[in-house]
Amino acid sequence: MRRRPCRKLSKIDDKHTRQHQVLGTRIPLAALIHAVAVGEHLNFRHAAVALGVSQSSVSERIRALEETLGVRLFERGHRGVRLTEAGRFFLVHVADGIEQLDYAVKTAGMIGGGACGRIRMGVPTTIATGFLAELLHRYRKQWPGVELELFDGRARDAIFLVRDGRLDVAFVAAITEVPDCHSRPLWTESLFVAMSDNDPRADAKGLFWRDLCDDLFLVRYDGTGPQEHDHIARRFAERGLHPKVQRCDVDRCMLLSMIAADYGVTLASEATSRITMSGITFIPIMDEPEPITFGAVWSPHNNGKALRGLLDIARKQATI
Repeated sequence: MRRRPCRKLSKIDDKHTRQHQVLGTRIPLAALIHAVAVGEHLNFRHAAVALGVSQSSVSERIRALEETLGVRLFERGHRGVRLTEAGRFFLVHVADGIEQLDYAVKTAGMIGGGACGRIRMGVPTTIATGFLAELLHRYRKQWPGVELELFDGRARDAIFLVRDGRLDVAFVAAITEVPDCHSRPLWTESLFVAMSDNDPRADAKGLFWRDLCDDLFLVRYDGTGPQEHDHIARRFAERGLHPKVQRCDVDRCMLLSMIAADYGVTLASEATSRITMSGITFIPIMDEPEPITFGAVWSPHNNGKALRGLLDIARKQATI
């Protein structure tokens, strides 16, 4: 049995269609701009002069706009015009809308041209010193209108966010080929162990992995913590040893404060070792076979000029 269309839904659809027509093709933007100008000057001739058009053009557009809306926006008189109550309400909101539209158009153009915008990046290590610090310093100098938004999370999460379009670029340690993404190695850093100044070995020029067999390694759940955990386990396994590792749900600053308080030791990048931190000593690991390689990962679908500018600077600064 064939059902009849629901009249109630049909009426709603017709109403929405009429509203769409009114808000879409039936009201030119120029008519709204003219209406705002008349509302500001309360005089058709003055509004026409301000807009650089004829007074008749302004009058015709306002008349057509009122006919389309079905309401009178202005009361005409010998001394000029005044707003009706409906006109006052209408123009307040239209003026706000035109201002937002103007802002959107100008800002979109600036973002498209790279004059402003935002770069969302995942960072694996400190930005106070080292390669990333220099890169961001140069970028901010050359692209002052671009806002930098930093994400300090696990490399795996950062790469997922790049694929998902929620990060523009991720700088990751121990970089490898990443499916569905572009990647490029950029710099290397030696590996250090961070320990308390109170540790008897704090004055050592260097330590070997076997020297750390009795130490408790503290690593974070987030950031580079998972990679550090895997790296420690691999180096100890190569020597037939079992590491003692404690994962901590803390940020980088809290972890380093725990190291200063002699709760354990942790791994640190060369850039981190250059920062003076009260109560902490950084000692190079002498038998680490090679430095850690850091690089950038980004989506091939991201063609933003701000990102391309960042990658261009990174390529020129690259040390490998």
